[in-house]
Amino acid sequence: MQNWAGNLDYAAHTLARPSTLDELATVLAAAGPVRPLGSRHSFNDIADTPGTHVQVDRLDDGRPAVDLDPATGVVSVNAGLRYGEVSRALQLQGRGLGSLASLPHISVAGAVATGTHGSGDSNQSLAGPVVALEIMTTAGELRRVSRADDPEVFPGAVVSLGALGIVTRVELETMPSFDVRQDVAVDVPWETVLGSFDAVSGAAYSVSLFTSWEAAAVRHVLFKSLVPAGTVGERPAAVPGLRWATEPVHPLPGVDAAACTEQLGVPGPWHERLSHFRLEFTPSSGAELQTEYLLPRRHAVAAIEGMLGLAPRVAPLLQTCEIRTVAPDDLWLSPFDEDSVALHFTWHPRGAEVAAVLPAIEELLLPLGARPHWGKVFAIDPAELGALYPRFGDFKALTERFDPGGRLQGGYLGRLLG
Repeated sequence: MQNWAGNLDYAAHTLARPSTLDELATVLAAAGPVRPLGSRHSFNDIADTPGTHVQVDRLDDGRPAVDLDPATGVVSVNAGLRYGEVSRALQLQGRGLGSLASLPHISVAGAVATGTHGSGDSNQSLAGPVVALEIMTTAGELRRVSRADDPEVFPGAVVSLGALGIVTRVELETMPSFDVRQDVAVDVPWETVLGSFDAVSGAAYSVSLFTSWEAAAVRHVLFKSLVPAGTVGERPAAVPGLRWATEPVHPLPGVDAAACTEQLGVPGPWHERLSHFRLEFTPSSGAELQTEYLLPRRHAVAAIEGMLGLAPRVAPLLQTCEIRTVAPDDLWLSPFDEDSVALHFTWHPRGAEVAAVLPAIEELLLPLGARPHWGKVFAIDPAELGALYPRFGDFKALTERFDPGGRLQGGYLGRLLG
């Protein structure tokens, strides 16, 4: 079995997809290594194991898969569901999530466990709205860990890399449903971005910049703006002189935009605008690699200027690069401990050449406080990466409490934890 991109053959000899909690406990009762597996959108072996992979997408614990408490606005969801499925169910009940990733196809538990995110100066990563998790440990014990009841453990249990057990339920804060319009500016000069980065990133609820680094302008800037109820809203006005797209665009140059969420300022519900792609489309064949670095927002301009200097080496390997902003949280293995900027690279599937350029990118970005996304390809040594997180020692101790036999420590996680 391979990951979604096809760049990695998993070492697992068995895939288990239990349909009940008892079946899951039986799987975990068997000896040997085990790892949770989500929608397989990781590009490295963070989810790998030489033993048994466990997917919970078929799990029925006797509760609704999307179980909203109308009194609190907290929704409990089956951890194996995709965000697109959860979003549609919430919209039908008049509720929404504050942020979504580019793809609605990723599983809730997998995205949360790796600190995956969307965009927006005030929007946290997908792990930010989590208020509780239900986790079955390798001993077969079902544990609920919540922010309210377990404040000493909870910040280490959310972005957990699957190191504590098999997450069966995720509880998320929701908000009233809201409408969004999406407008795309084209060929925005770098002088505008570098001279007014805060104005650009703050011009809408969610902003994404797409570049290949070698051009004199940012190819596309996606502005996703909140729309007052019953209106069509307006284009962002905080950045003057922008040129607006007159037809839908795809983040990758020359690709048909049919798979993209609706643009051109047409208002619609949050779940049909915040992601870049529609759930019913496969936005890519998977023939790509991805890298992402998250660093303090205060270093955004320095990072961008440095990347422009690396353009001759980077651009020939690149399909596109997305620049986003993310709000902070308090989770131990989240890279967002202050206002952050994300540089996300979508590469052509040329693994050896990409691996050769990553050290140069890290030489530029790591001194600026960058840390790689846990599920992408990067070069930094596991021991060095752990040292970038102040609570890493506490996280390692937590994994030993939940999984004393180290059965969950396969792939990159095993190298990370030593």
